[in-house]
Amino acid sequence: MNELDLEEQEFLATFEAGEWQSVNEPNRLTELQGYAKAAMSKDKRITMRLSSMDLERIQSRAIEEGIPYQTLISSVIHKYVTGRLVDVRH
Repeated sequence: MNELDLEEQEFLATFEAGEWQSVNEPNRLTELQGYAKAAMSKDKRITMRLSSMDLERIQSRAIEEGIPYQTLISSVIHKYVTGRLVDVRH
């Protein structure tokens, strides 16, 4: 298992101490499940051209992550359009 950072350790400690309580709102669970289903549904197909070098790098990264390369590409696009894609070089 990976080492936890300080924030994760604090979160785990408060959880294990019983400081968290479920809000127990059945409608909220249904609402969140709907959002998750919509976000994960893949109902459109696209065709795109990539350089051989970029595709090979994407496939290598996907192997490192243990996921199919198409899933990695889809994830990167989703993070970009939702504003969660972060450039770690800056």
